Amino acid sequence: MIEVWAPQAQRVLMRRPDGAADVELARGADGWWRADAGLADGERYGFVVDDGELRPDPRSRRQPDGVHAASAWVDQSVLDAGRTDGGWRGRQLAGGLVYELHIGTFTPEGTLDAAIGRLDHLVGLGVTHVELLPVNGFNGTWNWGYDGVLWYTVHEAYGGPAAYARFVDAAHAQGLAVIQDVVYNHLGPSGNYLPEFGPYLRTGSRNTWGDSVNLDEPAVRSYIVENALMWLRDYRVDGLRLDAVHALHDERPVHILQELATASDALSAHEGRPLTLIAESDLNDPTLILPREAGGYGLTAQWSDDWHHAVHVALTGETAGYYEDFADPQALPKVWTQGFFHDGTYSSFRGRDHGRPLPPEVPAWRLMTFAQDHDQIGNRAAGDRLAASVSPERLAVAAVLTLTAPGTPMLFMGEEWGATTPWQFFTSHPEEWLGEAVRKGRAEEFAQMGWDSSLVPDPQDPATFERSKLRWDEAAGGAQLRLLTLYRALAQLRRARPELTDPSSAALAAADETPDAAPSARRFALRRGTLRVLANLSPEPWDVPQLPGEAVLLATAGTGPRFRSGVPAGVLRLPPDSAAVLGPAVS
Repeated sequence: MIEVWAPQAQRVLMRRPDGAADVELARGADGWWRADAGLADGERYGFVVDDGELRPDPRSRRQPDGVHAASAWVDQSVLDAGRTDGGWRGRQLAGGLVYELHIGTFTPEGTLDAAIGRLDHLVGLGVTHVELLPVNGFNGTWNWGYDGVLWYTVHEAYGGPAAYARFVDAAHAQGLAVIQDVVYNHLGPSGNYLPEFGPYLRTGSRNTWGDSVNLDEPAVRSYIVENALMWLRDYRVDGLRLDAVHALHDERPVHILQELATASDALSAHEGRPLTLIAESDLNDPTLILPREAGGYGLTAQWSDDWHHAVHVALTGETAGYYEDFADPQALPKVWTQGFFHDGTYSSFRGRDHGRPLPPEVPAWRLMTFAQDHDQIGNRAAGDRLAASVSPERLAVAAVLTLTAPGTPMLFMGEEWGATTPWQFFTSHPEEWLGEAVRKGRAEEFAQMGWDSSLVPDPQDPATFERSKLRWDEAAGGAQLRLLTLYRALAQLRRARPELTDPSSAALAAADETPDAAPSARRFALRRGTLRVLANLSPEPWDVPQLPGEAVLLATAGTGPRFRSGVPAGVLRLPPDSAAVLGPAVS
């Protein structure tokens, strides 16, 4: 059966570029056009609406010749026949360690198959969940993925749907869950033919990226829900990261996020494996993750930009733009204990009160916490990582804070060894007018932030993309190997000590030991149950009395007796820019 939703069309044909006769589709009462015709795996086809040009199938699974050309039919049974993960029972997010990566820059080859060859690195690091930036079809060769126009496809340069299925199989074989980043709040600027089929976009309503998706239309809502189910059911991914959900304009009684959560939960129950939905949101609104019976949407987790901002300011002292509020000495202690910094408090960046308190009964792991991610690096003027602005010693402190934080920690590819390669904003729009619009928009955005727009690389320059690829040889020695070793040790400690995965907010406490100091010169005493996490970002050593029976479980500076040289027994001296984890010794 061939079908397509085109409620305003007068005539719809299925056309095959090989010259075969067109197939006339019959209109149903629901706006769907259908024909009892079959296609072989890989066969090219498209739709012609009202005698227009051939367009890709809105639900195309494969676009071998780009988003403007004909679709290629994907036979699900062919994908299923090669599947090897039949015994996979999934992984819950609680207690996990997430690793965010971009297929195009994760390896020199920039393909899904090449990424398979690096999965053993993630296993050795202690990662449990691999989160892929969007892989759906976009116009051009390389892109972050947020300019996608065909949500059901896998970008051909990455290897297409067959390579994607192989990647998921290989990840599961190594015990890794897969989370796919999906974008339901907008469509890219080139190759979006959905409006020719029906009212997929809301007239006169725009968000940051363009026309908003028409969530008033039931068929469009189904287009989203069924896309989510495709990733979870057909490709057997373990979760979805939902991009910028604050840009989903929905006034229906049941929010689209709740619909997604309900559908995901039903599939999870049927298949007997946990399925995860993670919202990216800057709303600081607990509604996203509260259970439906408590008036929430029932999503699994949400990102915490507040955690990132608080840690970034503590490490770098940077307070421009949206970092301004986080110069508050209590920012890091507050997000450690309460999840959100802005929970109804005044945001100077927004010019208004922002957020709501996170109820204490919400498990801490429902917040995704990170010191670096694709946005917070790539949306800097030069796409510079923390490694470009802080010392190796402070990178080690960042590692300790990230892997001991109350939330679910997430790493961005290369963070674990302090990669020196930037991660810059790159596009490959074939249309020169669009490329120029992107250049101009980026420069204006950074000027508004007070950053030097002259530092902004040309997104359309192929060198910008090439610079952003990881250099795996960096992790082979020196300070970068030491940092990688620290990340591995922290992940192992997190698995070994239940305090570091305890979901209760009652077990959390925090203090800034230098509350009147500048953001870049702080001492933090953070607690998770019986464990203490100490971070000395001040320019002077910090002598900390050890509690009876307390041992140094991990330290970023010094070892053994030298670590306490000249210090009275029972007192731990932390050098400047160092961190340690203390707790009861386990025999």
